Amino acid sequence: MIPLRVLLVTFLLTLLAFAVCLLLGIVGIIIGAHLRGVPPNMRLAYTNIAAPAAAMVAAIALISSASLEIRHYRQVRTLNEIEKASE
Repeated sequence: MIPLRVLLVTFLLTLLAFAVCLLLGIVGIIIGAHLRGVPPNMRLAYTNIAAPAAAMVAAIALISSASLEIRHYRQVRTLNEIEKASE
């Protein structure tokens, strides 16, 4: 169950980061294009802002959720061994 939970948390955090970065990228590109008086190029919001940010968040989320799940698994295993030893 650990790999499934790690992948699910990583996927959800990546989706959330992609959505937030895409929204902020679109807003920033629209403001920048309006200030410069040029038409906005929305493709830049996907390729230069949202996708790289989501990739970084995915890597960080994968590493951190895996380490947290492994730590939790080891803690539960140790507590079960202590409980068995005390009986």
